[in-house]
Amino acid sequence: MKKHLSYLIILLALSACNQTPKLKEIAFQGEAQGTYYMVKYYDVDGRNFQLEVDSILKEFDQSLSLWVPNSIISKVNRNEEVKLDKYFIDNYNLAQKVAKETNGAFDCTLGPLIEAWGFGFRQRIKLTQEKVDSIKGFTGHDKVRIENQYLMKADERMEINFNAIAQGYSVDLLGGFLMAKGVEDFIIDVGGEVLTKGLKPNQKKWVVGIQKPTDNSDGEIEAEVTVELTDMAFVTSGSYRKYYEENGKRYSHMINPQTGYPVTHSLLSVTVLANTCAEADAYATAFMVMGLDKAIHFVNNRKDLEAYFIYANENGEMQTFSTEGLEKLIRK
Repeated sequence: MKKHLSYLIILLALSACNQTPKLKEIAFQGEAQGTYYMVKYYDVDGRNFQLEVDSILKEFDQSLSLWVPNSIISKVNRNEEVKLDKYFIDNYNLAQKVAKETNGAFDCTLGPLIEAWGFGFRQRIKLTQEKVDSIKGFTGHDKVRIENQYLMKADERMEINFNAIAQGYSVDLLGGFLMAKGVEDFIIDVGGEVLTKGLKPNQKKWVVGIQKPTDNSDGEIEAEVTVELTDMAFVTSGSYRKYYEENGKRYSHMINPQTGYPVTHSLLSVTVLANTCAEADAYATAFMVMGLDKAIHFVNNRKDLEAYFIYANENGEMQTFSTEGLEKLIRK
């Protein structure tokens, strides 16, 4: 009898071990950085981390938001003496890395040109070639450096703008927080910049869409293709939504650091896949500045990046080009 009882106990124990805890879906959304955020994940305990997520995003804004008057970056741009935090230094270091790799196509010191062309906080000014050249005189990623946790500028008129990298970095922050809490399967989306980890409970990958460019800045969002992802960051950068027209000419918010003017090439949008959202964000912006041919050459020589380009041919017709790795992820 005792022998039979011991067998029963062992069988019950094995049965308990084989029962996989049921994952609970947690999803919430909110507002941050002048846009939306969305978080979805699966957790055995059903923990809701929205308060913590909001706290992280608020702390992040105190460092890198140009919309917060007393943020660290706002004080740096006003030439106030302020000690830099980890968020600022991380973004600066990655910005400088991408700037060097892309021969200056990415530049975090374009603040004055962004403002002058009317894509910042100040009113757009009338620009001539002479004025553009003058402003270019106090831009340049090689004219700033960090020394003892303080930013040193070659010219006090220089301004830092991390808008093309910071939003992606904030997504990575949230991802790091969830992983530290033991969450292994999630998707995070802040203003269209996405980080995925793990899988859904049905072992399917996360599905995201690459937006089809539209001539109307307020046009309806339509997916060009959908992509299945896991353990990857996904960012799309484009020139088709943020622009203005003057005297029949369209001015994009993408500024070429070499010329000081908005880009005018045929590349409409580029989607980049990378290991981190900050990297995907930065390279997507750099590729939009570089243009189609240079960007394709660059990404084809990188094993850590994939990209999907949408561009207009000589007849104005929309065309696409995908790297081999990304092509395999497109949902058929």
